[in-house]
Amino acid sequence: MARLALALDPATEDRLLADVIEHGHTVVARLVGWRDLVESLDVLAPEVVLVGAARVSLSADLLAACDERGIRLVALAATDAERAHAAQVGLHEVLDRAADWREIEELVSGGVPLPSRLGDARRAQRRAGEVVAVWGPAGAPGRTTIAVNLAAEIAAAGHSVALVDADPYGGAVAPSLGLLDEAPGFASACRLAGGDALDRTELERIAQRYSAPRGSFDVFTGLVGPSRWPELAHDRVTAALQAIAARSEFVVVDTGFSLERDEELTSDQFAPRRNAATFAALGAADRVAAVGLADPVGLSRLLRGHGDLVEVVEPDRIDVIVNRVRSGALGIDAHAQVRQTLRRFAGIADATLLPHDGRATDAAILTARTLRDAAPRSPLRTALREYALDRIVPVPEPAKRRGFGFAPARRAVAG
Repeated sequence: MARLALALDPATEDRLLADVIEHGHTVVARLVGWRDLVESLDVLAPEVVLVGAARVSLSADLLAACDERGIRLVALAATDAERAHAAQVGLHEVLDRAADWREIEELVSGGVPLPSRLGDARRAQRRAGEVVAVWGPAGAPGRTTIAVNLAAEIAAAGHSVALVDADPYGGAVAPSLGLLDEAPGFASACRLAGGDALDRTELERIAQRYSAPRGSFDVFTGLVGPSRWPELAHDRVTAALQAIAARSEFVVVDTGFSLERDEELTSDQFAPRRNAATFAALGAADRVAAVGLADPVGLSRLLRGHGDLVEVVEPDRIDVIVNRVRSGALGIDAHAQVRQTLRRFAGIADATLLPHDGRATDAAILTARTLRDAAPRSPLRTALREYALDRIVPVPEPAKRRGFGFAPARRAVAG
């Protein structure tokens, strides 16, 4: 249930108020203009702001203030002029003022809802436990940020999700989400799998839960230090991922960066391999998101790493994602330069480009939340959501044609 602040005309407010209360929401304020809302956001701490789309109650300043605080903003428009005003300030979650509460509830509850019958049909068609591995070369390209937020977006689409931190060089998922990591969950799963003792009861015991409205998912935390990497042996990682996939519709794995096999040249063929967990995760993955940074060094590392990756994973299972695209690092028309570089040097014609959004990522890490919860209208969250819904859990066409959501202009997939 959500905390709501309202700035609606009296007739609309009176019409909706009973439904708001009946659905268990709390109204923290009933205000008039957008200035009053902006001044009250820090004190009231609403989760959702529901306003009229007229200029008196909706402004770019209000939208920016809500974005900064991770507050969902929904507008009700009575005329075409009000809809045009909402589009001008950059707000796309707009419904008709005459809409009943059932339509509004879908937005207040968060995310783009999938009709239950469509969701059930898709679940029946898709085999359980699809594994999505997030890989990237050295240099902190944003693997953990993308893995965490892909898990959140898939969960928000109505699916059961497990997020696994399988980085043998030290996990970052737990601190990103404010979870305890003294007892690494995935290492425990691997040990139990090695003894053929990893059942549903044990998985439920060692998994931690990231809780959010319509976006909760299980988390198997990573190693607290790199010295414990021998716990992530290849066979154990494979068995643990299979067990986790058996109880979740999707498994998102944050992998290590290194694809080196130099250690296999040693005379002891039974010694543990430092990068075994990474190879096991990539081998188990139905889809691999290969992440690189949008700057000269990051693109160079991505191109070299992609060449190594295609020797391990079939190219048709790889999605290339370029993170933190910005003109400051690449000059004018950064998107075109990234696309041209990928085509010229690696023959990659299709890639997902994610914008540089430092304010949103700072808000997420500061509050130990996902972008969906900390900055729901940030450009980065929008781009990741588009990728998740287009490539991993495609939304059926009837749902895509709903009268709410994000404008096509914000799509991040390069042509």
